[in-house]
Amino acid sequence: MQCRFCKTELSDVFIDLFNSPASNSFITKEQLNEPETFFPLKVYTCPECFLVQVDEYKKSDAIFDSNYVYFSSYSTSWLAHAKQYVDKMTARFGYSSNSQVIEVASNDGYLLQYFKEKSIPVLGIEPTANTAEAAKEKGIESVVDFFGVRLAKELVTKGIQADLLLGNNVLAHVPDILDFVGGMKYILKNDGVITMEFPHLMQLVDKNQFDTIYHEHFSYLSFYSVKRIFESQGLEMFDVEEIPTHGGSLRIYAKHKEDKSKKIEENVELLLEKERQKGLTTLSYYDNFQQKALRVKLDLIDFLITQKRLGKKVAAYGAAAKGNTLLNYCGIKSDLIDYVVDANPHKQHKFLPASHIPVVNETHLKENKPDFVIILPWNLKEEITKQLNYINDWGGKFVIPIPSIEVL
Repeated sequence: MQCRFCKTELSDVFIDLFNSPASNSFITKEQLNEPETFFPLKVYTCPECFLVQVDEYKKSDAIFDSNYVYFSSYSTSWLAHAKQYVDKMTARFGYSSNSQVIEVASNDGYLLQYFKEKSIPVLGIEPTANTAEAAKEKGIESVVDFFGVRLAKELVTKGIQADLLLGNNVLAHVPDILDFVGGMKYILKNDGVITMEFPHLMQLVDKNQFDTIYHEHFSYLSFYSVKRIFESQGLEMFDVEEIPTHGGSLRIYAKHKEDKSKKIEENVELLLEKERQKGLTTLSYYDNFQQKALRVKLDLIDFLITQKRLGKKVAAYGAAAKGNTLLNYCGIKSDLIDYVVDANPHKQHKFLPASHIPVVNETHLKENKPDFVIILPWNLKEEITKQLNYINDWGGKFVIPIPSIEVL
């Protein structure tokens, strides 16, 4: 396998989570007795550019199909984050009815709806037809397609270019990251701004967030590697923020290299230096991550077996992709976790891939009264514990599995 950026041959394994199905490939009751397709989930570190990446075993067009089950609008904290972003960008860059905002991976219109409320023209680009349809129902024009140089050129020929081009949690999802960034260069107006948000590799390593590794994520990104990738396509970072979403993310700000109207903020060099001090540009930083994941696996299995022996009822909350990575790596099935609750009706009445744990609605939790609720999307811990605080009425407790098992 070659690095998808610098083409260096890869042999340094960051972590091997073994074979598993795609994390969002939920199955129906009728499919329970049918075979499932498993793919290797082995991640490599490039010794030259330090891009951490998984091989493209499962093709992106098979992952992001018309039955995609992830809808952004079911998380209240994520909606609040989107609204705050819109307010901040509008205040900082002065977008108005004369501007054009384009979001790549716009999902169900969770973010663009807030620009639309301000009468700022918007366009969503989203490869999954069912989520794009939900956006259209909100009145948000959406192009159902994968973004890259080809689509960017098609839109430019129609007179469509971006004053603000944004993408949240999409940069890691693209198999051809050079084509994706190259497309952004093409569709951005001369004085336009790009913002991208993505989980920070430094947080993944330092906080043992191995469950954020799954087949939809082809790359795991440091600021150092992303800066190099953007520069290779004629784009320049002019600001960066560390933000708390998804366990610790970056929001990068980029512009055309030729655009001299924007000052390069000191945050750029400060974060590069922070990563250097941490060791992100040395292979030794990425050593021993396999062992850190193994400790979580052993501790979680031990906890579940102990509760089963004691006759306790254990449920989970949040049928998130990261939860499927965790459960499948640990080999946990429905004999140890009875069910998982999720607010998304597109996931309810289905079963998690491989583990076959049933997905139910919150009413089931209230009626069943489990002793423990494992929060699989631990990044939403505050939102979920507040929402489900009534489990304390029957003595229920929350369990957080990452970065190490914690009972609340």
